[in-house]
Amino acid sequence: MMRDILHEALERMTENGAEFCDARFQQLSMLSVKVVDGGVRSIKNDSMSGVCFRSRIGGSWGYSSTVSLDKESLLEACLEAPRNANRGTAPGDPLPEYRFDTGTVKAKVRYYPADIALEEKLADLMELDKAQRIEARIVNTNSEYDEGLKRNILINSMGADLEWEEIRTRVTAMTVASDGDRTEFYYDAHGGTKGYELVKELDLNEIGDKCAREAIAMLLAKKPPSGLLTCISDPGITGTLAHEVIGHAAEADEVVKNRSFLTGVVGERVASDLITMVDDGTVPGARGTIPYDDEGIRGSRTVLIENGIYKGYMHSLETAAMMNEAPTGNGRAEDYSRRVWVRMTNTYFEPGDWTLEEMVEDIDFGVVTDKTISGMEDPVGGGFEAQTLRGYLIERGKISGMIRSFALTGDALEILKTTDAVGKDFKLDGGTCGKGIEDWAPVSTGGAYCRSKIMVGGG
Repeated sequence: MMRDILHEALERMTENGAEFCDARFQQLSMLSVKVVDGGVRSIKNDSMSGVCFRSRIGGSWGYSSTVSLDKESLLEACLEAPRNANRGTAPGDPLPEYRFDTGTVKAKVRYYPADIALEEKLADLMELDKAQRIEARIVNTNSEYDEGLKRNILINSMGADLEWEEIRTRVTAMTVASDGDRTEFYYDAHGGTKGYELVKELDLNEIGDKCAREAIAMLLAKKPPSGLLTCISDPGITGTLAHEVIGHAAEADEVVKNRSFLTGVVGERVASDLITMVDDGTVPGARGTIPYDDEGIRGSRTVLIENGIYKGYMHSLETAAMMNEAPTGNGRAEDYSRRVWVRMTNTYFEPGDWTLEEMVEDIDFGVVTDKTISGMEDPVGGGFEAQTLRGYLIERGKISGMIRSFALTGDALEILKTTDAVGKDFKLDGGTCGKGIEDWAPVSTGGAYCRSKIMVGGG
């Protein structure tokens, strides 16, 4: 029924001047459960449904959306899209040719989260939270479970006729320890495009116990050194660099507005030949994985840097047309009420040949990072700034002790050019990315350990 109405809406938009048009129906269901200090802090259920219509006339796009899903309301709302397009603009670049899919794609999960009783989810969270409370120095425990289901129908005037679903789950634990003088915390998070099997496959007791013991251990961590040091960045930090600096600058909508330090560098060396970086929307189970983006383009693997050479940008249909390139499956929208932007999926540095032990052995004095707290987005200037949760001091080729949180700063490309070792170990962390301050999208970041020269400070 909905597909039939959307097809009729396309006909009406075309009759009203649309040279290209699409209709995107989305139904979203979300659950968030939080346990704090052994008690249920919150249980939040939310759901929303609506349709977004787009019309392209000349070089201008017109958008409209509605949450009224009866036929009359939908056919009325669709006409707002061609009305909202600026008909006075010059003819736009033709959209790239693309063979759109038709059909239905079901999420590949073993346990649909909605089929699991809330009581079981609460019991699992209580188990995780209890495992963190191992002694008196643990002063706060936090355990959270999140799930989301997004059902999509997308039809466009170039032949797309798609229905697919995306399911994501995530479990997070954070433990705070204090000895009266100092307070520290440690966290662990697991998430992806998985069903409730994600939780069933985890050892919740082990995760909770580890968070508690690591938080306590951090009470004895020493002050970090400062200065330009040899630094082994763990996947949390390398992922921050990949996403916040290189990734945002590689989004083609920033490039066409001349708001990217990567504008015009295709084919140039921007990093050590050990560095290969990709955005890949097809990684099995990763949080940013998508069957299709919100324009009906298949999720794909886009090489951004290959052996140190910059290769290209991430695209939506609009930016692909403007730059005469192919769409890459990066046209994403938070929901039906938001416009499509160029967004990342799973962005990471590919692994190399070194073990972590081998990377440490060559260092006379340096640091290795362990987990990230925050990072700064700088697509214009290319500056890198991140804060670690903690790290380890390296002296004479050996790890000599834990150090407190510290900041890492520098020019992103200069850091990548000094990279002389890339590790075999590979890890992705799932999160949520905003375009500016809004328009959130699920993503993953990370990759390999990388050894570089970075300015270290803080603590």
